[in-house]
Amino acid sequence: MPSGRRSYLIQYRVAGRSRRFTLGVHGTITPDQARRKAVRLLAAARDGADPAAELRDSRNPITVADLAERYFEEHAPKKKPTSVRSDKLNWRLHIEPKIGNVPLAALSRADITTLHHQMRGTPFQANRVVALLSKMLSLAERWGLRPDGSNPTRHVERFREKARQRYLSEAELARLGDALAESESMGLDSIEAVAAIRLLLFTGARMGEILTLRWDDVDLERRCLRLPDSKTGAKLIQLNAPALEVLASLKRRSEWVLPGKDPKKPYVNLAKPWARISQRAELDDVRVHDLRHSFAAVGAGAGGSLLVIGGLLGHKSAATTARYAHLSVDPLRAANEVIGSRIDAALRRTKPADVVPLVRADHE
Repeated sequence: MPSGRRSYLIQYRVAGRSRRFTLGVHGTITPDQARRKAVRLLAAARDGADPAAELRDSRNPITVADLAERYFEEHAPKKKPTSVRSDKLNWRLHIEPKIGNVPLAALSRADITTLHHQMRGTPFQANRVVALLSKMLSLAERWGLRPDGSNPTRHVERFREKARQRYLSEAELARLGDALAESESMGLDSIEAVAAIRLLLFTGARMGEILTLRWDDVDLERRCLRLPDSKTGAKLIQLNAPALEVLASLKRRSEWVLPGKDPKKPYVNLAKPWARISQRAELDDVRVHDLRHSFAAVGAGAGGSLLVIGGLLGHKSAATTARYAHLSVDPLRAANEVIGSRIDAALRRTKPADVVPLVRADHE
């Protein structure tokens, strides 16, 4: 250099581009040391390594937070808005405070396992956090930020999740009906809130599907809702007579079937009205989503096949609907009586008896 300072360096190419890497200052290292270091680094460069980039990364390493920023910029737009909101919540509340500043290259299975174990009190949430990290780290491999096959979420054992199965009984449905009627007659809750709850009950739809429903999606002639998008993609929801009656009672004052305070936006907050209505109906442990479960449970109890119920709910997998199989009690009992009657008749060489349901007569 013009100053008289002398340094040893190598020059190599990576992906067609020329790179330089300083091995050390003369006097700090000897020529022989510089030669040995040059041989080692040039061999690594021929195998695809980039010593200059590795040195830069070691001084200013990419962190888990940097990966998250790229994830939300490049990958999240491909997902549904509700999924993105869930991802951002899990990142902000659980992942960022614990491992956000950890260098991405140093993130280990032990880090993930520790985070997962710390959330053992909320096993469902803990598993969702690991699932989010798994996707982010898979993308890190695809983007060349970590070596292939290095995802540290592999072999992190997920917590066992218990599927919640809460359905309204006939008596509970009656109490809910009374509470909804009281809301309507006394104006305790908005027309939109009451209509939303009734539509959820009568259709088995998800809350987001009803709250974001547009009049353009309603096909009264064919008695169905044609949703252009849902959790499982485009979806057709059948409308029975009670659901049609609810829709007929609503005024069209917006593009939204259930508009919010601002008619240009959909109704969004069903949590508070549901809390008031469910409390009056003495259904404190019932969530809004349990109305969908109740729709399926009534269908199963009435003898509907799981295939039909799954079709009405929009399930893609038969396994999702299978949770309602044990509710088909009456049809199974009736079939069991017929089979038993025929076997008994064969054993006795008699004509099979007719199975007649007993009806209690009221006497004065």
